[in-house]
Amino acid sequence: MTDRIDTTRLQEMARAYTASAVLYAALDVGLFTQVNAGCTTEKALVEATGLRAVDVDRLVSCALSLELLEWKGDELCNARDVEAYLVQGKDRYAGPWMMFTRPDVPGWFQMTEKMLDPASTKLGMYDELTVESARKYHQATSSIGFGAARRFVRTVDLSDRKHLLDLGGGSGAYSITCVEQFEGLKATVLDLPPVVVATQEYISDAGVQDRVKTLGADFTQGEFPSPVDVVVMASNLPIYDSQVIGDVVARAFRALESGGEMHLIGEMLDNDRKGPVDAAMWGMNELICGSEGRAHTRAECEGYFTSAGFIDVEVTEFVAGTLARCAGKKP
Repeated sequence: MTDRIDTTRLQEMARAYTASAVLYAALDVGLFTQVNAGCTTEKALVEATGLRAVDVDRLVSCALSLELLEWKGDELCNARDVEAYLVQGKDRYAGPWMMFTRPDVPGWFQMTEKMLDPASTKLGMYDELTVESARKYHQATSSIGFGAARRFVRTVDLSDRKHLLDLGGGSGAYSITCVEQFEGLKATVLDLPPVVVATQEYISDAGVQDRVKTLGADFTQGEFPSPVDVVVMASNLPIYDSQVIGDVVARAFRALESGGEMHLIGEMLDNDRKGPVDAAMWGMNELICGSEGRAHTRAECEGYFTSAGFIDVEVTEFVAGTLARCAGKKP
């Protein structure tokens, strides 16, 4: 007897956007922050949010169904991850990151037209970056970036390294965290000129101006500062195509001292390209953002490293289901 098939999985996929919309609305009205503050009944939420009772009923029902809210007796409470990351004012508040791609939503529903009539450039959305848009970008992404950087220093020992080159370092999360962790290390964040203005603000806030410098440049062209003994490129892999990534890795190899190392951290596909879904979707996001980027497999990333001359190349899990780390050493 064969298993019966139905349309359930396909229907869930067709309506997946509704879950995103509910999460956005809940953040808009501060639902989880209000619940944390003691508004644990729908009556209290009506008073706190100014919404109609029927709309609070609808929103709470959706949030309960999506396991964003839970019942604790007769009162509402936040799910554990919601309580940790979606309550405004908490140190780990990630609301801006959750909202980061919200402006892109219309573009995802124009995907067919964009594929039939493509208009892309090497840098995509970054072609028109300003200081203000860079600030806004990193206000949304920095909390996640610093979290990943803390994971990096727990994973990789740079205690014998002297100078880190941080390619596309944005907020400077990796550079700042690394110099704080490893006493003898200095770092240079290389990113687009409007971005490094924002980077310098993060560096100043951390009080590491004497150990972290910035260089305003497009890392997709030109030779890198040298010599350095460690290069990191994190969370911008899908933005670029294979030619650009291969060239960046080759120029990083040339900039490194003998015995130096490079770490490429990004959303990598498994070699059969059947996941992770997140990696595939970040690749598709580049169609929406107007770049020529794509999702890269682990094997492709290993290939960029070995073609450049790196040895001891390996790809390891960095954040399960989201990020992998490709590393290699220069002989």
